Amino acid sequence: MLDKLKSNKMKRLLLYVVFGVLTTAVNIFLFWLLADVLHVQYLISNLLAIVVSILFAYITNKWYVFKSKTETRKELIREFITFIGARTGTLIFDMVGMFVLVSFLNLDSLVSKIFVNIVVVILNYVFSRLLVFKGAE
Repeated sequence: MLDKLKSNKMKRLLLYVVFGVLTTAVNIFLFWLLADVLHVQYLISNLLAIVVSILFAYITNKWYVFKSKTETRKELIREFITFIGARTGTLIFDMVGMFVLVSFLNLDSLVSKIFVNIVVVILNYVFSRLLVFKGAE
């Protein structure tokens, strides 16, 4: 029984890493596309990239990582709002981090985005596991 529990935790962590990398790739790619290719202001690019990646992350975390089953629409809405609330916290961290690194420390925006995302991925896992999908598999 203990081995199965450890195996499930390792599998969930591995899936989170895989989908976390994909979510981060979506986030960074969209940021790069908007900021560097389309020349949209970096904070607007960052916000749009985060919003799209949050939606991608919710779907992949719900279906593949935590395999959350919601029986009613009310449960689904509660779960989604909790997820969005937790991600809003890391969105604020992301936006402030980008502003400080780019505007005050004059670091490259793409390098700053990658650095900030490393911290965000760790925080998002903790929030997802402890707050959003706590009753899931």
